[in-house]
Amino acid sequence: MKVMMNRVREVFQQEAGAIRSIPVTEDFESATQLIYRQVHQKGGKLVSSGMGKAGEIAKNISTTFSSTGTPAVFLHPSDSQHGDLGVIQPNDVLLLISNSGKTREILELVELSRRLYSHLPMIVITSKVDSELSKEADVCLSTGDPAEVCPLGLSPTTSTTVMTVIGDALIVLQMEKIGFTNDDYAKRHHGGYLGSKSREQASTDLES
Repeated sequence: MKVMMNRVREVFQQEAGAIRSIPVTEDFESATQLIYRQVHQKGGKLVSSGMGKAGEIAKNISTTFSSTGTPAVFLHPSDSQHGDLGVIQPNDVLLLISNSGKTREILELVELSRRLYSHLPMIVITSKVDSELSKEADVCLSTGDPAEVCPLGLSPTTSTTVMTVIGDALIVLQMEKIGFTNDDYAKRHHGGYLGSKSREQASTDLES
């Protein structure tokens, strides 16, 4: 039991260390400004995409953006080749996630989307800042290329943790930039505990 508990602590420490090692650069400000310009000034939306585990992270980021005042959708890179590319509009901004920076389906999505709208801006989250995908990006956010906590060093574990945290940072920065309030949240999240809590907080804000 003690050996297993120590192993759990090691896993937590490695994951926490990877988060602390994420490079904090001016690219976060650039990404925030780019999303704000395309979505809140030009009326576009954020289109996130990723393949496999990275795709699940991209999907989570897009839904959280939408619930916090920045319209966003997830576009599966494979489905984009079968008609779903049509969801992209000229004022959108792409948020692409690929740990390796060379995911074939994502590179193909870049080519197809820019064939549709050649000027489409792109933000990339990756561990490989010198990759082909990174070179296509307007803004590249590095994960710091952490080693996976997986015993094999293969399964996306630590890498997906830092991708999620980078997405959280972008969401928080955008919420603060647009002045997103409890009332705004309540209008977008009616049901469940969070909906109830946001309405209570919005009511408190009005009374204060």
